Amino acid sequence: MHMFFRTLLHVLFLSRRRPDLAHDDVARTNFITLPTDLDINRHMNNGVYFSIMDVARFDMLVRNGVWKTMRDKDWYPVVASETITFRKSLQLWQRFTIESRITGYDDRAVYLEQRYVRPAADGTPEIYAQGFIRARFLRKSGGVVPVSELIEVFGAAGGGGLPEWIERWGADVALPPTRAEAPSIWPSEVEQRA
Repeated sequence: MHMFFRTLLHVLFLSRRRPDLAHDDVARTNFITLPTDLDINRHMNNGVYFSIMDVARFDMLVRNGVWKTMRDKDWYPVVASETITFRKSLQLWQRFTIESRITGYDDRAVYLEQRYVRPAADGTPEIYAQGFIRARFLRKSGGVVPVSELIEVFGAAGGGGLPEWIERWGADVALPPTRAEAPSIWPSEVEQRA
């Protein structure tokens, strides 16, 4: 529930008071590690990283004008895939910034990079964690908004060109479409059936 209030705080109040962004800009969203973010090891829980990244993406969407256009068109974003790599832990009450940037797109999805950063001893931003998100846009009336339509409305943010490993990752982790079969069979179960 606390993430709901964090999202409302950013989307309804803080994001609207911050400078507008172009689609290619890096959005920087500031946070503090709260007691509700911690796990049994007293550092930020790994699942909370993804939730806070959601809030930072909403901040970016509000500030670059995409959120308003999506609402006008009855579209909404969904995460299709995401991955994160951790480097350093965030402790209670530590301030940190999430840097969010559109990396590019393919024919089915938009890709974003998000970094958790804190100032190093010399003051330069230091990466604590880095995540990559593969997102799609859906219509409230049903169906997917094609990337070609997104480009027509918003332009070609990120230039479209993706690093080869991100394209491969997007394809490798994709599940079958929602209307296709997707049985849960583990490799050991296949061997037992043979």
